[in-house]
Amino acid sequence: MNSETANRDTSLPWSTRSSNIAHFLTRNARRLGARPAIIWGDHRWTWGELDARVSALAIAMRDDFGIRHGDRILVQSPNNNQITEIMLACFRLGAVWVPSNFRQGADEVAFLAQKADVAMMFCEEGFPAHAAACRAGLPEMASVVVIGNGDFGSSYEELIAGHLGKDLPNADVDRDDPCWLFFTSGSTGHPKAVVLTHGQLTFTIVNHLNDLMPSSTPDDVSLVVAPLSHGAGMHQLTQLAVGAASVLLPAGRFDPAVAWELVARHKVTNMFTVPTIVKMLVEHPSVDEHDHTSLRYVIYAGAPMYREDQKVALRKLGRVLVQYFGLGEVTGAITVLPPHDHHLEDGPHARVGTCGIERTGLQISIQDDDGNHLPAFATGEICVTGPAVCAGYYRDEDANKKAFRDGWFRTGDLGHLDAEGYLFITGRASDMYISGGSNVYPREVEELLLTHPALKEVAVLGIPHPKWGEVGLAVCVAEAGQELDEMSLLEVLHGRLAKYKLPSHFVFLEDMPKTGYGKITKKLIREELTSRGLMPNLETVA
Repeated sequence: MNSETANRDTSLPWSTRSSNIAHFLTRNARRLGARPAIIWGDHRWTWGELDARVSALAIAMRDDFGIRHGDRILVQSPNNNQITEIMLACFRLGAVWVPSNFRQGADEVAFLAQKADVAMMFCEEGFPAHAAACRAGLPEMASVVVIGNGDFGSSYEELIAGHLGKDLPNADVDRDDPCWLFFTSGSTGHPKAVVLTHGQLTFTIVNHLNDLMPSSTPDDVSLVVAPLSHGAGMHQLTQLAVGAASVLLPAGRFDPAVAWELVARHKVTNMFTVPTIVKMLVEHPSVDEHDHTSLRYVIYAGAPMYREDQKVALRKLGRVLVQYFGLGEVTGAITVLPPHDHHLEDGPHARVGTCGIERTGLQISIQDDDGNHLPAFATGEICVTGPAVCAGYYRDEDANKKAFRDGWFRTGDLGHLDAEGYLFITGRASDMYISGGSNVYPREVEELLLTHPALKEVAVLGIPHPKWGEVGLAVCVAEAGQELDEMSLLEVLHGRLAKYKLPSHFVFLEDMPKTGYGKITKKLIREELTSRGLMPNLETVA
């Protein structure tokens, strides 16, 4: 195994020792041992049981497979109790958790394994091809452990049973020791491995509790809606910190009716998801069939939420919405728009389109291409600094050079701050297109189009044009049972936008292509349109 441990400078007169994140589990087992930690269907694991299973798994990883401090451990699995156990076992050992997006293909996950140079893989029983691809691409990998039933590796439950009852203290860790390689979505190319550390995540846990879910206690209950491999994993760490239970959805396709039934049954107080899932939840008839008055925080992130969708959610749920803007590179912690800043009625107080103010301990700067700080209302690249910013990309110095400048992390998003420090995102720098020499920011067009009552989802792309350079293509999905046409959509825009911003072409789809995490990305939409022959080409654009 190619194990890389953290480089500590022991000559320093001060200590950079950090509390191991797994200590939250140790603390909960002592104080809240008999209370539920994870609830999944009819199964419950108390904090005491979870702590015992994590220790058993960590001992098996160390003694049976030789895993040591700094080794990277790949996980290919949908949400279950095991993915959390593996994460905490890695932390307990001082190893590095490397979760994949379980919806990725075998070759994609094999790329992650090679990029991270993993020492071991945990693979859910439904993905034998993924395990085979990782073995083929990384023959020095120590072993594959199968979650569930499968003959392509060691049995997960047998490993735990063989060491249950043994205790293992949490490894000593440094503030800058990696504990999680967070792979980006790869919307502009191959995924990059973001290095998250014990000290950084400890800060972010505290920040989440302060800015997103104040007054959280062990009496809170969280519904896990999104995959734990990414933002929902960060959210679960905050539940771990306060000793709150996490309720998992049944395996398989997301069903809003099931989600609302679980909210009512377990008196769920918080959940984290993405805007598209919030939209599905509040537009489904089951939202009116189950009691959801226990909800205090419905947190959404990962993509902007369109104003019309926001209004529907506020009408259905009340002022429980919390928005945050962030990236994996900043563990989600850049801005927050708390419940009291979510307004149903438009007006100056509503600040329509904002994603909130700087998170506690973070600082935002809007910068031009040369790194100059821009004044309020000037559009530029959103840059951020503070303790939530990652330790860089793993083995990717080119990406690090592009992403960091003068101590600022460059998000790649465009936007501006108003006079009071509220951030407004214009869009990704890569989404902007230039038509006739003028910049067009698709989000502005999309927001207006969504005021059309029959339009469910829309994405505006820039496509080549022989005269204007680029023009807009609007990709549209109608509400169920509704019909859309180009003229009625253009009527929504006329008089409200300059002519060069109006889409020149429209494509109507039954479903909008989305990533495994429910995000709408322009890269994926372009690929879908191209594969289906729906992308206008240079010769046909007039």
